Amino acid sequence: MTITVKTARYLILLLFALLFLMPFLWIWFSALKSTSEINQDPFGIPSALHWENLAEAWTTGRFGSYIGNSVLYAAFVVPLVTAFSCLAGYALGTRRLPGERLIFGAFLLGIMIPFQSIMIPQYYLVRDLGILGTYWGVIVPSVALGLAFGVFLMRAFFRGLPEEISNAARIDGATEWRVFTRIILPLARPGIITLVVLQFMFTWNMFLIPLLYGQDEGLRPISTGIMFFVGEYSVDRSMIAAGVTLASIPIIALYLLLQRHFIQGMTAGALK
Repeated sequence: MTITVKTARYLILLLFALLFLMPFLWIWFSALKSTSEINQDPFGIPSALHWENLAEAWTTGRFGSYIGNSVLYAAFVVPLVTAFSCLAGYALGTRRLPGERLIFGAFLLGIMIPFQSIMIPQYYLVRDLGILGTYWGVIVPSVALGLAFGVFLMRAFFRGLPEEISNAARIDGATEWRVFTRIILPLARPGIITLVVLQFMFTWNMFLIPLLYGQDEGLRPISTGIMFFVGEYSVDRSMIAAGVTLASIPIIALYLLLQRHFIQGMTAGALK
């Protein structure tokens, strides 16, 4: 391969990287501008960096409370979805169960049917359970909706693992629970981390569920808290950009922390 071809490839990759980073740069620049500067030149580089926008979004916009709610929801939803998805995915992916195709098809309906078509019946279900307007009113529907994709992902991953390893453990006298916890789960670590990252992103960015079932302002996560800066006749664009910047930091940090395992899990799932 000649140097010219290598250079062309790197230039193309650099171009796509810049196109991917442009929305992030635009939001970050807008977060450090004044509202008047955004209105005059929305895509320009800020003439002066207004770091106080981030502090004002945190205090005036009550983002400390909103981020606390988002952390609480993620702390419950992500582990529950991961645990239940691993259990159901293992059963559907490695065991021969009566009606397994029907059960798996029921999970797939959760992916195929849009949330907007079931949110009204689910609203009445949450109300009848007596958890409407509580933290559980947001957590329980989020777990239920997350299970569809989680079971689909983990079933595909477990089906790609070699059966000889688990069969050898059973021959040596290992129980099914020991096979699952000591052998299968360590092998499925890339898939589990992939599910954790994706589910955390879905939970952190959820909007309709807390808006419909949380209702009380004290239950709002950061995704709905950004609406605080949208008035009936005006929009504070600099504060919205600052809020979006604060909301994106945990997702970016988690991805950078688990980047190697996430890419490994996505690649393994694609090959299997």
